[in-house]
Amino acid sequence: MEIEVDSHKFHHYTHWNSKTTVLASHRDKTMFASNQHLHFFFPFLLLSLCCINSPAHSAINTYILRSCNQLSNVSSGSQAAENIRRLVPELVSATKLNGYNVTAYGQNKDKVYGLAQCRGDISKRDCKNCIEHAAIRVGKECPNLSDVTIWYDFCFLRYNLDNFFNQVDTGFGIYKTGKKNVLIDPKTFDKGLGALIAQVKSEAVKPGNRGFGKGEVKLSPSATLYALVQCTRDMSPANCGKCLSAAVETFRPLCENRTGCLFIYSSCYTRYDLRPFFFPLDRDTAGAEEESPAAVLTAVSP
Repeated sequence: MEIEVDSHKFHHYTHWNSKTTVLASHRDKTMFASNQHLHFFFPFLLLSLCCINSPAHSAINTYILRSCNQLSNVSSGSQAAENIRRLVPELVSATKLNGYNVTAYGQNKDKVYGLAQCRGDISKRDCKNCIEHAAIRVGKECPNLSDVTIWYDFCFLRYNLDNFFNQVDTGFGIYKTGKKNVLIDPKTFDKGLGALIAQVKSEAVKPGNRGFGKGEVKLSPSATLYALVQCTRDMSPANCGKCLSAAVETFRPLCENRTGCLFIYSSCYTRYDLRPFFFPLDRDTAGAEEESPAAVLTAVSP
């Protein structure tokens, strides 16, 4: 599996004074491509980046990471490759309309399973922009591979010859932390965060909410904490709850006393921040912008 991090865009993406880390199990250590920005520390793969100053809000769509499993090669003229070429446009077309699509194409061993999804709070315009860019990027950078995943802040696309639908996938994780909290009493912050995460998780697993939950809590007269969680919509409420519970259990010690944290598994996503990052934006903090800004996306070769 080749894991590529665009360091320039990640520097642009992570407005936090932060550390970005890719987590992988020990058995996967030989699956990652060497990169001068990546440092191996088993059982985890660590990547640290310094960042630019924080803006008033962080509702920006940028590229996060892609995973191209080099062990999943298929020949360009094979039926599996043809199925992938047919699957991806179907995923993009349906996701632009509905914000989500899960589908499969082909038969038997050449059948390919695909899922695409946008974050539940963004506009249709930004969903369309994000998923189109994601499809273009994986087509260029992961050619003739059947196990591919790409993450943007606003969307996610994945396909594989193995059926991953409604599976709790916690074998690979990414997390990014904000700067240390120096403004709010740590006990007050931790108590507020725990209650808020429990609230948005409870919201996400309600059948009608499609695995999506968001909320905010006032920690002090001048500080509001925002949180968002989301599961892929193929997941049952029970499996969504399992994935989010695993994510919360993992990120809480990793992000202790940090002003923000993003944690991603292939089947669920959690984030909190002291700045508003979901839509509609908090007018008091981020101005009167209601619709998410146009995506600013670049493709930089590894």
